[in-house]
Amino acid sequence: MRTLGTLAFAVLLSLSLSASPAQDPVNVDPQHYKVDLENDQVRVLRITYAPGAKSVMHDHPNGVAVFLTEHVVKFTFPDGKSQTVTAKAGDAIWTTAGKHLPENTGTKPFELILVEVKE
Repeated sequence: MRTLGTLAFAVLLSLSLSASPAQDPVNVDPQHYKVDLENDQVRVLRITYAPGAKSVMHDHPNGVAVFLTEHVVKFTFPDGKSQTVTAKAGDAIWTTAGKHLPENTGTKPFELILVEVKE
């Protein structure tokens, strides 16, 4: 019986160590991410990047992004693939939950508001 308990503990421990915790951008990259408002339904982030600025891998829940400036951003994903996204000031898009590493590959600073939806 003790062996079964030890085995169950080892399995649970290995699962908890292999699961990566959520990387909140406000905590891991406060230079670029600031909380403008938070309540029980949403968190509103103000995101700013200088030209050439790069973040760290982090994740977001579902949300709506509203671009205050035009921008060109390269997103690198955990699998190593990347995607370049361009937007104009005033554009608004739905963003699905996920993990990424953004980099401002444009020549101008950019700013956007991200409204993260709490489940």
